[in-house]
Amino acid sequence: MRDLQSHRWMWVKAALFVVIGTTACVLILADDPDWRIAALLILAIWAFCRAYYFAFYVIGKYVDPSYRFSGIFSAIKHVVSRRPPS
Repeated sequence: MRDLQSHRWMWVKAALFVVIGTTACVLILADDPDWRIAALLILAIWAFCRAYYFAFYVIGKYVDPSYRFSGIFSAIKHVVSRRPPS
């Protein structure tokens, strides 16, 4: 599969992610409308967003600027395979 190059399709892809996430949250809250479930959903979404930011911005800009990640599994593989400094 080749890389996505079209800016238009990148925006469509981002919009679809938002639709999928919103739909999942609405369905979860419709099944169990509790403020604790809503709070836990908000915390989980926030935490995963911060982890994603760390994986692709912080590692790529500050930890190892020479390495370019192609996805989350590439980032995990790079971090796990790095040897600690001697």
